[in-house]
Amino acid sequence: MRRSLDLSLYLVLDPFLCSSIGMVETARLAVAGGATVVQLRDKQADTNAMIECGLALKSALAGTGVPLIVNDDVEAAIAISAEGLHVGQGDLGVTEVRRQIPAGMILGLSVGTVELAQAVDPQLVDYVGVGPVFATRTKLDHKTPIGFDGLARIARAVPVPTVAIGGLKEGHAAQVLAAGADGLAVVSAICGTTDPQAAARKLAIEIREASR
Repeated sequence: MRRSLDLSLYLVLDPFLCSSIGMVETARLAVAGGATVVQLRDKQADTNAMIECGLALKSALAGTGVPLIVNDDVEAAIAISAEGLHVGQGDLGVTEVRRQIPAGMILGLSVGTVELAQAVDPQLVDYVGVGPVFATRTKLDHKTPIGFDGLARIARAVPVPTVAIGGLKEGHAAQVLAAGADGLAVVSAICGTTDPQAAARKLAIEIREASR
């Protein structure tokens, strides 16, 4: 039985944007402000560097109840004993990933079309990241933005919880939740801000108010 997941404020760490205070401190402050999930994403890092950063993040998040998700790197996720792994459509297939990772590890998958959403197997995948909602500079190879209408179509089609991603920031919570997503994944809305804790708190308050 895999653990339940609060996707409401899902922080995706970016090493460049977080460079002023570092990813670990950014994550610690964001969680103190209300982030409910932290994803370690660093496309330039090798597995050893991912493990080193991931272990530091695990230590910083200990006792908070906030899960650490590792992007793409199965070996690192296992070595860190991360709570989860997130893969994209171009990465290792979810059937093979589920075979490799420990029982109980959360598995997330990126989807950007209704067809991909309908193909999601809830026996393998725990949640999906839907997007990009808007164009974003933090992922230059992203697909065509889907907007809130596309988000709504995909959220209706997918059989597991959803978190919207792609250019989302303060002011978007009501539209994201109205479209049927369970939360917002943000990067620059927290990473690189002068006060990640305050930025996360504002978003968490907005999400709570929008979900009433």
